[in-house]
Amino acid sequence: MAKISTIGVLTSGGDAPGMNAAIRSIVRAAAYMGMTVKGIKRGYNGLIENNIVDLDIRSVSDIIQRGGTVLYTARCPRFTTEEGMQEAIKNCKNNGIEGLIVIGGDGSFRGARDLSLRGIPCIGIPGTIDNDIPSTEYTIGFDTAMNTVVEMVDKLRDTACSHERCSVVEVMGHGAGDIALQSGLAVGATAIIVPEIGFNLQSVIDKILETKKNGRNHFIIVVSEGLCDATQLAKLLQEATGIETRATILGHIQRGGNPTLRDRVVASKMGYAAVELLNKGVGNRVIGLKDNKIVDYDIFEALNMVKSFDQETYRLANTISI
Repeated sequence: MAKISTIGVLTSGGDAPGMNAAIRSIVRAAAYMGMTVKGIKRGYNGLIENNIVDLDIRSVSDIIQRGGTVLYTARCPRFTTEEGMQEAIKNCKNNGIEGLIVIGGDGSFRGARDLSLRGIPCIGIPGTIDNDIPSTEYTIGFDTAMNTVVEMVDKLRDTACSHERCSVVEVMGHGAGDIALQSGLAVGATAIIVPEIGFNLQSVIDKILETKKNGRNHFIIVVSEGLCDATQLAKLLQEATGIETRATILGHIQRGGNPTLRDRVVASKMGYAAVELLNKGVGNRVIGLKDNKIVDYDIFEALNMVKSFDQETYRLANTISI
């Protein structure tokens, strides 16, 4: 691949705290390496609609601490069509974009793969609070989301304790239980319900009654979204245990807020690594974190990987929630 002089960057799919830190790092790393950067607004929609702006080191000042994404984000069904993809490629060429950095989840990576197959070198950076991308141990936004959950559940615990209640808390995850598992352990949840293990109502009831016998007078149940109706679960638990039970769905609050130190640092490292690859003439890769070190994989290989679940941490959380 020939030396690249102009690159593009976009954010796609759900927003995640730390995306701005990655954008900032990309723009400033590119400037250091002698490249110019085009910012594509609203994800692949912006690429199709030619919503493209110049980015320089000053345009990304004072964004490292901000949640969300200054480039905005959106889902783009039209990009899945050949017509939409060809329009995006045409706009890349018209704007002199020779390589593209895509910050997002696995759906965003599939879009990057399709562009790569059509001659636009792409680098993917994992940005999603769900931590559900198999090719990396950590995704940008995960730490901030977990800290948000912990903060909210700590507040719920105060009222659950005061009223001797059970609180069922639904958290995000998009089919992955990482947020529920890690935050559930951190808040001392009585039970953690995740898709990788499955949902057994009786086992949750038994756990509540068992810990009640041990003297506990309030209970926290953390459940990953999509497994069951949190409100219905609260009703069933109250009927089975006789303990007043309330459901709280945290929802999109988990996506917001200032990114934590970890998300800012990891995002900055990943952004720099992505630019470095394009500067070396390497495309069609996905950035990841393995053993706390930045790595990269072939984009096709990355999309065929299978996400593993931390069974050891799940067993630990279940064992000490007595």
